[in-house]
Amino acid sequence: MSTRSGYVSIIGKPNVGKSTLLNELLEKKISITADKSQTTRNNIMGIKTHGETQIIFLDTPGIHSKKTKILNKVLNKSAQGVIEDSDLILFLVQRNQLDELDQKVLDILKGTDQQVICVINKIDQLTDKQKLLPFIERLSSQYDFKAIVPISALKKSGIDDLLNTIIDLLPENPHLFPEDYGSNLAENSFYISEIVREKLTRTLGDEIPYELYVSVETNEVKGKVRNIGVIIHVAKQSQKNIVIGNNGDILKKIGKAARLDLEETLGEKVMLKSWVKVKKNWSKSLEHIQGLGIGGNQDA
Repeated sequence: MSTRSGYVSIIGKPNVGKSTLLNELLEKKISITADKSQTTRNNIMGIKTHGETQIIFLDTPGIHSKKTKILNKVLNKSAQGVIEDSDLILFLVQRNQLDELDQKVLDILKGTDQQVICVINKIDQLTDKQKLLPFIERLSSQYDFKAIVPISALKKSGIDDLLNTIIDLLPENPHLFPEDYGSNLAENSFYISEIVREKLTRTLGDEIPYELYVSVETNEVKGKVRNIGVIIHVAKQSQKNIVIGNNGDILKKIGKAARLDLEETLGEKVMLKSWVKVKKNWSKSLEHIQGLGIGGNQDA
């Protein structure tokens, strides 16, 4: 039997469920998930070897219609770059919703030659599945999808059907990574920073905007303990005060949650230290954004 392999990107508007879907397809936590727009900032790669097929998943930032901020422009270009590098694209939409942002993604897809699967997410919220049929017909009229697959990433429904559809559409290629290679993020500084940022967004919610970034300053193993030091970058002093909390309570809570998550994922004892640093208006500075490694080196 011939082997198959290829790059598969998951594209869609913010908060449509891309990170949750990626985690379910990989059967492990790779991309962070939080109820806040733009919680997936980089092109995260996870690898799944399923029998004779190896799938390299790319998770993209959500496409944004507003380009008033340099950060959004960099994120949008990053997402478009991933589309061009993919062998197969998963276009993720919410059931019975096709708005301006979805249309923007469709317009981008129409300018490519890649194969596209339309994935309708959150069907668990629909009691009568027959009501999906008009929506499926509408989607079919918008683009020549290779397949349209309804799922619920949260409830793990339809994931196997989607996986089998992906496998059928991937090209015959040798595997690009060893079979036991699950992800290139397991002990990566970027993955560590995303875990910390997930705890920040979950803990703080709307108290602080997405203008925060976590950089890993130290990451080394001493004896049986991995020592990690991170800096949480914020745009204002008031944001720093919120992140730290009274007597450092919030920062301690975030640090503990991140440490426990990292220990479970990495399978080793972790000592996590964190600091908060103010960099005014960092999300409006292309130089600073690229210096933090967001979106790669690209023109805005």
